[in-house]
Amino acid sequence: MTQSFIALDGVSRSYTAAGAHFNALAEVDLDIDKGDFVAIVGQSGSGKSTLLNILSGIDRPSAGSVSVAGTEVHRLSESQMSRWRGGAVGIVFQFFQLLPTLTALENIMLPMDFANRWPLRERRQRALELMERLGVSRHAHKLPSAMSGGEQQRVAIARALANEPEVLLADEPTGNLDSTTAQSMLELLASLQNEGQTIVMVTHDIRAQRYASRVVTLVDGRIQ
Repeated sequence: MTQSFIALDGVSRSYTAAGAHFNALAEVDLDIDKGDFVAIVGQSGSGKSTLLNILSGIDRPSAGSVSVAGTEVHRLSESQMSRWRGGAVGIVFQFFQLLPTLTALENIMLPMDFANRWPLRERRQRALELMERLGVSRHAHKLPSAMSGGEQQRVAIARALANEPEVLLADEPTGNLDSTTAQSMLELLASLQNEGQTIVMVTHDIRAQRYASRVVTLVDGRIQ
């Protein structure tokens, strides 16, 4: 039997705080095929962000296994995890997380520098090509503060794609955008899926159901 591109098997995540025990995820089984665009939906506190953090290796499961493109993520050491994440995963955040003192172009080149994934002489051109692809090439030499929210998010997506990640993870990517810009962002993500990019997105935006190839609902840490 062929293993899914992304496979979570019996994944649980629990926390203890102030003497109380809390289950953020409870025995989650989830299979995602290569090229899927999966929207993870649910109310606040349902476990969506925890699930995304476990997929990215930012957090680790208390129990269960996580496999991404054949890598058993839950078994990686911290140093292995850092190297794996730098090349295999691109992350898009709600509040963009662009470094304010770097230009858009420099922000996109940063992951290439960290992961040393591309030859030094090719990084600038690759960043410019990504900006052109996402329609923000004219902002290459602007600081984030000189761009709109939608423009910053497109730069953030270009940064997430810099190292040709196997999976793009998006945490509420439309949550800080107006409705028109948010719809444009969802259309952009759908176009990336059409080009073969695997996408897992956590969202409250009900419009995501029109663009995602699959919607997964979490309730109290379990898939409904």
